[in-house]
Amino acid sequence: MIFLMTTAPPEHSPWSVPMKLPPLGLSYVAAALEKAGFKVEMLDNYLLRKPINEVKEIVKHANPEIVGMTCSSASYPRCVETAKAIKEALPSCKIVVGGWHPSYVPESMLQHPEIDYVVMGEGEQAMVELATCLTKGDEAAAKQVAGVAYRHGGKIVQTVQKFIKNLDELPFPARHLLPMHLYETEIPYLKAKPFTTMNIVRGCPFNCVYCETRRLWGQTCRAFSPPRVINEIKHLTEKYGIKGIYFVGDNFTINKKRTIDLCELIKKSKLDIEWVCDTRADMISRELLQAMKEAGCRTIWFGVESGSPRILEKINKGITKEQTVQAFKLCREAGIQIASSFIMGIPGETFEDIELTYKFAKKLDPDWAQFNIYVAVPGSGLYDEVMQKGLYDRVEGFLAYVKTDEFNYESLLAIQKRYQADMDLAPRRILRKMRREGFWTVMKKAPRYLRRFL
Repeated sequence: MIFLMTTAPPEHSPWSVPMKLPPLGLSYVAAALEKAGFKVEMLDNYLLRKPINEVKEIVKHANPEIVGMTCSSASYPRCVETAKAIKEALPSCKIVVGGWHPSYVPESMLQHPEIDYVVMGEGEQAMVELATCLTKGDEAAAKQVAGVAYRHGGKIVQTVQKFIKNLDELPFPARHLLPMHLYETEIPYLKAKPFTTMNIVRGCPFNCVYCETRRLWGQTCRAFSPPRVINEIKHLTEKYGIKGIYFVGDNFTINKKRTIDLCELIKKSKLDIEWVCDTRADMISRELLQAMKEAGCRTIWFGVESGSPRILEKINKGITKEQTVQAFKLCREAGIQIASSFIMGIPGETFEDIELTYKFAKKLDPDWAQFNIYVAVPGSGLYDEVMQKGLYDRVEGFLAYVKTDEFNYESLLAIQKRYQADMDLAPRRILRKMRREGFWTVMKKAPRYLRRFL
């Protein structure tokens, strides 16, 4: 039996607590293992937050041959702590760690003897092959699996990653192993509920220096076929009553024909769903937006990042301010809502650059705006620059809090709070929110929402 789990949230994190959403990546791995004939159990402790002693007892009772954990840079200490506890309870159990952080810094995991293997990048195929070898006791073969790292003779050895060419071969995520009733059922960007998440595109050909996505999924975009996506949507509507979907992933519209084909299939299938997606401002058109709107798209999320042309060039965004303005205009003409995110605190940025971002956000006037403070995490080119040049005032675990001659993380917190309040509490935006969500819904949420700015 194989036991897969997430760890409890980190004690300290520079980011707000995310929505309670199913761990899709781990669910895909679980489904692939089940398809290969393994018995699998899952514990989403990021959601349940069980203390380490209780986790230890749960795993001990399950008595698996392998425990697989997913790990981010923020949850790294929790992951190591959990691995140590599990090894105390089950010394013979093999512990395998995957996810964002192990993919970029596998040696940081394998310096701990409790962790036996790291899976780097895409996990489904590697984990199935690794589990097959380990359950047969063939560790020599396990060390030949593509995309794994392990200790050998006092050194850390990594094999070359291999990406799945045909994603349609993967089964639906193993949501049946998760407490689906405990996850969020509403999202601000959709009226339809309950909602859930899907990921239908992997890989990124772009090279934004603050982002590490292409190192995890590869630089070639691969996608599930439209019929496969439709089948999963039908599964979600029939088994879980889903009415809304957030298609997570940065490049939903990167292939125009595939996107239009999917929209046509949604309409032909008469699926009663609304949805939101993420994409780039340079990857939409009137024709595409019209097809998306008719197929149930209600909101598109854009990563605008900066209003400073100098910073946009530094981060290698590959999108101009003029392209973003045009994209927002096209979305409004199509009747599609807009959500957007902005980054403050890029190394080399000045207060003048940050103010340009705020002014640009006000000019764009999206339906939702989110200001984020940049904290460097392993895997991106910008992280390497921050660490090599010492552009930080502290490092917690592997998170580097950027510092320049003009600002540090703490000074940016005050700016972030002011910008967010100025945007969210503008009278015209409150009226727009009331039209969108209803007067009494907004009033009921107001006390909790206002506390964010006090």
